[in-house]
Amino acid sequence: MEDYYKLLGVDKKASPSEIKSAYRKLALKWHPDKNKEVGAENRFKKINEAYEILSDEKKRQLYDQVGHSAFKNNGGRGNQGPQSGGPFGGQGGFRYYSNAGGAQNVDFDFGGVDPFDIFEQFFGFRSPNGGRRKPRNAYQMNLTFDEAIKGVSKKAVIGGEQKTIKIPAGVDTGMKIRFADFDIVVNVAQSKDFKRQKQDVYIEQLISFPQAVLGDTVQVKTIDGFIKLKVKSGTQSGSVVRLKGKGIPYPNSSQKGDQYVVWTVEIPVRISGSAKKIIENLKNEL
Repeated sequence: MEDYYKLLGVDKKASPSEIKSAYRKLALKWHPDKNKEVGAENRFKKINEAYEILSDEKKRQLYDQVGHSAFKNNGGRGNQGPQSGGPFGGQGGFRYYSNAGGAQNVDFDFGGVDPFDIFEQFFGFRSPNGGRRKPRNAYQMNLTFDEAIKGVSKKAVIGGEQKTIKIPAGVDTGMKIRFADFDIVVNVAQSKDFKRQKQDVYIEQLISFPQAVLGDTVQVKTIDGFIKLKVKSGTQSGSVVRLKGKGIPYPNSSQKGDQYVVWTVEIPVRISGSAKKIIENLKNEL
């Protein structure tokens, strides 16, 4: 598999801004709507995959340490860290979403690049006066974590009129929902259980020392409820299991992100005398 840094044409010490700049140029060059060469679409997907990893600090660190093997799909089992093989649903860092019916559009995650700059370069689009669009009224809407990941319809007063605002599942803070003559910018509250990174979620799962050593089956919370998950014998604290497709939906898509379960081995503060003897005997055996 081709090295992600080579795919983007950057050095391994490249800064985030250098990676973003390189990605933008390559995305414009290889986008299949603009480049009709054979293999352009596949090249575009690989570039997006590389950017998804290298633009995320934690995933980049893991890639630098382990390489592609850290992102291979093993069916959601194991404890070697987040795995991939397309964990981002082929979306990459360049995404645009449209709601069915044409009434609304959701646009986000262009890596800090103005999407209208990109569309202009792709399709030669310009506004009639050769400049930017006219400013639109924007209103902020606060959502709970559950409302954002599952979708919700909320009533709001816009321009003196009460309107029903339909929020698609999977939106995140800063995303914009476009209506006919105004925009809604969402602000999503944090979850007490999950840490969100785009459409992926992370959860810390405590396990006991015996469970880590011997293995076990535990109940793990997902955004859709609890599931049973196997703890492999010899599990190390800080190791990670990927649950493919158990993350947050992409807006207006059947695809979902992934959930990562981070095992944390709980060491007891106080132990009985008999337990201490058992552990001392165990120390001599290891």
